[in-house]
Amino acid sequence: MKFLISFFLRKVPRKYLQLFSHVALRIVAVFYRGNKVQCPVCESRFRKFLPYGRQSRSNALCPKCLALERHRLIWLYLKRKTDFFTKQAKMLHVAPEICFMERFEALENLEYITADIESPLAKVKMDIHEIPFEDNSIDIIFCNHVLEHVDDDMKALSEMRRVLKPGGWAILQVPFFYPLLKTTYEDKSIVDPKEREKAFGQDDHVRMYGEDYGTRLASSGFRVVEERLIDELSDDEKSLYALPEKEVIYKVVK
Repeated sequence: MKFLISFFLRKVPRKYLQLFSHVALRIVAVFYRGNKVQCPVCESRFRKFLPYGRQSRSNALCPKCLALERHRLIWLYLKRKTDFFTKQAKMLHVAPEICFMERFEALENLEYITADIESPLAKVKMDIHEIPFEDNSIDIIFCNHVLEHVDDDMKALSEMRRVLKPGGWAILQVPFFYPLLKTTYEDKSIVDPKEREKAFGQDDHVRMYGEDYGTRLASSGFRVVEERLIDELSDDEKSLYALPEKEVIYKVVK
């Protein structure tokens, strides 16, 4: 299973994975039934989660809703630390994650907009360098594991800040590769996919973020809040939900 998932992630374009992977994995879910782990997003229980990633991580992917470790942690954060599920808000979800889409769409308190440059599941075709919404028009933005792919992350951050209302907030997660670099590394001259994978951890990444990620967010004008919910959870909860031990939730506020 590790080999198959890693192979498909490397060889199948993302837009096709988004269209068909959830159907296949729901069949696989039947064989993972059990009670050792639980996905807080869909509340399903399994004997373990599926492996996931190009460099495969065990016990990572919920076979029913496709929530990964970071998604399960974000869900718990939204439930326990915010009024996300009750307060009226207009939300922009960039590169929307399948595990969240139907659930956010069903929330009566949200005006929910999905956007992506290529995803067939998103409502709006959008280049994050030129967000097609008015200044101060959005309450909440989710933009997770996107900034490492875009040509100019600072321009993207500027655009997100522009469209957020004063007091609006965003969750902006990126992948980190340990041990962390002191400063973010990018080199636009590296264009070969194999060389990009060596330099940035994945062949479709254009930078590798370091310890200065929070500082980069702040330099775009945001107030940065590093939420460390993972440190507040018990070992039993971390094990039950199979959560990422080092994951900081980067919340920014305009």
